[in-house]
Formats: sequence, C-alpha cells, structure tokens
Amino acid sequence: MPAPAGPAPSPPEPLFGDPAFPPGRAAGLARLAHFVPRSGAAYAAGRNTDPGPDQPGAVSRLSPWLRYRLIDEQEVIAAVLARHRLPDCDKFVQEVLWRTYWKGWLERRPAVWSRFIEERDRQRDNPPDPLLLADAEAGRTGIEGFDDWARELVGTGYLHNHARMWFASIWIFTLRLPWALGADFFLRHLIDADAASNILSWRWVAGLQTAGKTYLATADNIARHTGGRFAPRGLASEAVALVEPPIGAAGPVPPAAPAPPPDPALLLVTADDLHPEALWTPGHPVAGVLVVDDPALLWGDRARGFVNAAMTDTAARLGAHFAATPSLRTGLDASGLVAVAEAAGVRHIVTPYAPVGPVADALAAIEPTLAAAGVALHRVRREWDEWFWPHATKGFFPFKERIPAVLRELGLT
Repeated sequence: MPAPAGPAPSPPEPLFGDPAFPPGRAAGLARLAHFVPRSGAAYAAGRNTDPGPDQPGAVSRLSPWLRYRLIDEQEVIAAVLARHRLPDCDKFVQEVLWRTYWKGWLERRPAVWSRFIEERDRQRDNPPDPLLLADAEAGRTGIEGFDDWARELVGTGYLHNHARMWFASIWIFTLRLPWALGADFFLRHLIDADAASNILSWRWVAGLQTAGKTYLATADNIARHTGGRFAPRGLASEAVALVEPPIGAAGPVPPAAPAPPPDPALLLVTADDLHPEALWTPGHPVAGVLVVDDPALLWGDRARGFVNAAMTDTAARLGAHFAATPSLRTGLDASGLVAVAEAAGVRHIVTPYAPVGPVADALAAIEPTLAAAGVALHRVRREWDEWFWPHATKGFFPFKERIPAVLRELGLT
C-alpha cells in the first residue's frame, strides 16, 4: 500500500494545542451547539464569505470533527433539524451531505483513488516546474490572495471552503501546476484531510469530476467574498477542462461485512471513526478495545497531531463506556492484532467501516493474514452511509433530490 504522503511521517506531537480546533468529542459537540442557532438563514446568507483567519464567519468550522467522526453527520443534521425546518436550513444540510456524497461516489469508483495516488507519485517524481511548485506551496507567487491562503493553510491547517476552490482554480488554470500535486498539498496540511472530499473537489475544479465543467476563480468574485481583502491580478480568463482516460461505470456500493455473531469480540478503532460506541450493539460482549493511532495512515503533522490527541480522548471515553481499559497501538499490523485476539481468546474483530482511502487499504492488506489465523474482521457501516451512499450514482444534483426522502426514512423530519 502506498504511503499517503510519500516520505516516512514524523512522530505526532503528544498534544494538539490549536485552540481553534480542540480535539475530542465534547469540543465538537460544543462547537455544534454554538453553531446550530446560526445554521439557517445566517448560514445561507454568509456561507460564501471568507472574512479571514481568526475572524467570525458564517460557516460551522466543524470539518475536523466530522472528518474523523468524533461527531457524525447524522447527529449534526438531527441537531440542526431540531431547531430549524428543512427548507430553512437546506443550504447547511446540503453542505454536510456533500461530504456524504463524495464518499459514496468514491466507494462506487475506487479506481479514482488508485489513479490519484499513481498520478501524484508520477508528478512528484518529475514535476514540470519545481521552482514554481515550491513558490506556490510557500506562498511566493506574487498572486494576492493565493499566497495568503497558502500561508494560512500551512500555518493553521484550515481554509474556508470558498478559499479552497479559489486556490485550486488558480493552481490549475493560472499557474498550470498539476492538480494532483495541489490536492496532495492540501492533504499534507489540512487538519480535516480527507481522501474523498479533497481529491474529488480538486477534480471538480479541474473539469474531471463532471467532465468538461470547470470552476474559474475571478478577481471580482474573490474581492466580493473576501470583503475586499484581495483582488488578484493576472488570473486566467478561461478554465479549459483537463482530460483523462475514462474511469468506467460506477459499481455498486461494496457490501459491508456480515454482522458478527454474538460472541465476544475485539473493537478496533481507527482514525476514520472515533465514535464507535454509537455502532456497538448493546449487550454484545466486548473482549477488549484497540485504538490504533498509526501516523502512516494520515497525511500531515497537523492531522496527525489532532488525531493523536483525539485518540487519547476516544480511549478515555471508550474505557468508561465499556468498563474496559483500551489498548493504544501505533501501527495497524496483522501480527499484532492476531496476538491480541489470541490473548483475549476471541476470533472476531469488529471495526467501523473505513471508506476508500489509506485506512481501508491497510485493512484490506491485513485481512488475509487475519483470516489465515482464524480471526474474522467485521466492518460495521453506519446507517447514514447505508441509506445515502447508494444514491451517489452520478452528479450531486440527482443525489440532492433524494435528501428529503432519506431524511424522512431516518426519522429526522
């Protein structure tokens, strides 16, 4: 399995001290509670405006907690719909569902993930303009706004969604740098670095995701939605879509593993879902809890630092929930899992379903060894994903039409 970022990762810091994004479920729930009153008209009116770092804005800034499912999409939408009618908060609901849509889309087309890794590695080994690439990543291009966002991303691990779109458009169409290296730059620095949301968003800007449809950043749009902070000159006046070989028709959503029998099992926790207690069947005996903080499965030090601290929070929470002492491990390796399972006398390991990305690749790589040792790996998928992912067949707009009906089926409206 290729490493997410190429070079061997440095060890994560033991604590994540960014006050803007305190790790842990309680912090995410507090951020959600603070945002809910503003998730209706205020969000719809101001969501495209980027006031700048450390300035109050209309967006929720919940993405780090959602990315690692310290809080999950269903409870976020439930909280918002408890305060607002769906027509009054539909812009925010759709924003959350974009994340779900991207994941469902990639589940049905995993070859796009493999193609990205191959393209990134090829471009990294032989970039077309190494000096320009270095200047773009360091914020030294001379393009107003773009350079500021590059420094903001590296310095804070976060960018407003609209700034992410402007940045990607300038990277691809003005600087003419490879889109895969831009997506990789984001993945290496975003706290909320996510395979599906990030890679597919860059593809969308480039005209690959919806073939021929691109996103062009303009000076007027940037000035209007940054309160006049930036009005860059010399931007590309047209965005000619990139092209690629066909990716083939979408396949079905892969089936989740069969439900585990009611025998004692180990709970395996990875960075892709840090609220697994919500998935555990009440009464199912827990033989042990393994929390795997593997820095090789995350892209950058900011993501690793956030997850490292969030894992500590998760372990404490799970220890109280299951009345067990979780084991913290730093590597997702088959031999270690087999040894723990044998020591506990169990033949079943249960883990939240990992969508397409590094964790899913790692689980697929170790599963044959587990099976050969007589240990079954059960991936449990969330109800939210089971309901929504099958509708990620084409573009977002057909998917969007299904949102009200699925929310009714889930009992949220």
